[in-house]
Formats: sequence, C-alpha cells, structure tokens
Amino acid sequence: MRFENPFKRVERLKQVTNIPQKSQGERVPPGQFLTVRFPVLHYGETPHYATLDEWTFRVFGLVEEEKLFTWADMMALPTNQQTVDIHCVTRWSKLDTTWTGIPWRQFLQLIKVNAEATHVMAHCENDFTTNIALDVLDDDDTMLAYRYEGEPLEADHGYPMRLLVPKKYFWKSAKWIRGLEFMAADRPGFWERHGYHMEGDPWREERFGW
Repeated sequence: MRFENPFKRVERLKQVTNIPQKSQGERVPPGQFLTVRFPVLHYGETPHYATLDEWTFRVFGLVEEEKLFTWADMMALPTNQQTVDIHCVTRWSKLDTTWTGIPWRQFLQLIKVNAEATHVMAHCENDFTTNIALDVLDDDDTMLAYRYEGEPLEADHGYPMRLLVPKKYFWKSAKWIRGLEFMAADRPGFWERHGYHMEGDPWREERFGW
C-alpha cells in the first residue's frame, strides 16, 4: 500500500482556506471547528493485535535504569478517569471526551529520571515518534490512556494505548505508543520533521514549524 508523501500532506493543510471566522466558544482555540464525531487521521497502516501477551512498553534514555513493562504490568497500575477537550491540527475540536488510563505523574514514580532530561520522545508502532517537553507532561490531565468513553480504544484511535496530552494539538497524543525515550534536549519526531511545529500549542496556533 502506498501513502501520500507526508510533506505533501502538511503542505495541503497549509493551503486550507475553509477557516472559521467567528469564535466557536471560549473552550475552542482559534481556527478550529467543533465536531461531535471523532475523525480518524494518521499516517500509515493501523496496527492490529490478536493478543497483548507479547506487547511491551519500553522506558529508556536518560533514566537510571531502563525498564520494560508488559501489558499485565501496565494494567496493575493505578488508573484515573478524566474528561477533557481535544484539538486536532487539521482544525477540528471535540469537547468533553472521557478517557481512562495511567496518570503521567503516577507512572513517573516508577522511573528514576536523570536530572539532565528535559524532553521525551514517544515511540510508537510503524516507527511513529513525537517529542514533548517534560514540563508539559507534568500535569494532572496527562496520561497513558487505554479506554475512551468507557470502552477499550478502537484500533484507529490507538488501541491498545495512546499518550494523552490534551493541552497540545492531538498529534502529540501519540497513538499505539510502545515506549518513552528521555532526552537531554528537544528533537523532532515524525510530523515535526515533516513540517509540524515542535510545540503544537493550539491556543497559539502552533501548527507549522516553517
């Protein structure tokens, strides 16, 4: 199967002219449309799992000890449920979405991060990556999510687990996450290398890096 060149996809998004001229409400960042649907947008094929018996989650980089978690390990950790608004760089926003998962701050208690670490690279299936600052992740609404609206994530929305960082454009909430690399400096992930912004703040409309 052939996929559109990611550079071309970003350039097409830059040329979109159907942009809302009026505010969609105080909870909606500029340039966004409200939707009640949950659009499916990603690059490459959707991974499918017959079983999670061999699934693992790797933590590496600037940590005192590299760790490898099984699915059973992850499911044994404390969980939380939260309702947040999400905003996609392709200009849709969806309000009051409810997720269940492992709170970031809870997960971080299992890891001894070296003092020089400032950023994380999320590593996912299909070699997808995205970069996020540690101070951005350090928030009450950030989690490793595995349920949406009370049900396991659908395959197209990141089953079995995705990162959830609702304060950033939704590509930062990386689907099909398989690991976290702690880094001493920022480094572009997949979409950042192809033209998306390194930070991705929807309230500042940080859509593109150039």
